[in-house]
Amino acid sequence: MFGTGILKGLYITAKNLVGSYHDPERLTTEQYPEERPKLPENFRSFPFLVFDGENAIDGLRCTACKMCEKECPPQCIYIVADRDENGKLMKRPKVFDIDISVCMGCQICAEVCPFESIKMDHHFEVATDNRFEKLLLHREDLAKPNSYYHSIRPTEAAAVDAQLAEEKRKAEERAAARAATAKPVPATPPSNPPAA
Repeated sequence: MFGTGILKGLYITAKNLVGSYHDPERLTTEQYPEERPKLPENFRSFPFLVFDGENAIDGLRCTACKMCEKECPPQCIYIVADRDENGKLMKRPKVFDIDISVCMGCQICAEVCPFESIKMDHHFEVATDNRFEKLLLHREDLAKPNSYYHSIRPTEAAAVDAQLAEEKRKAEERAAARAATAKPVPATPPSNPPAA
């Protein structure tokens, strides 16, 4: 019969409308921004940098290896390694910028990072009236403590901390083994002066 599809669709819509008033679990409307959505742990928006300790810049896990910069599909990450007063490279970034107006939130940067320093944030409210200054995030804007990482992704953060602790323990064991097997350099015997 002509129009049965429309009648079936209207019946399903009416059934769901009436059923939603009897079952509060089916009322899915959130009164945003007064009610904040409960985000799942694997939700991702834009990257941030994890730091350990109290000082955000000195405690960054990032070593400026530039792997995330190379792998980023839209090329929105820019890193410059820091140097000391003698010009020697230091294992930390002097400049770490992310243009989130270009970032597509693909999480490739977080996946390729060998030091577990770059992770995906839950912060999604980034609207601004100035895209040239406010949407270019610098190292200071991106640095967030490990406790923040634990608050948004507790399961993943605990696994990462356990992995880093195990790697540190193994490195200390290797260093202790190397120090124990290092042979002391024998002292050179004094040369006897030729007899006159």
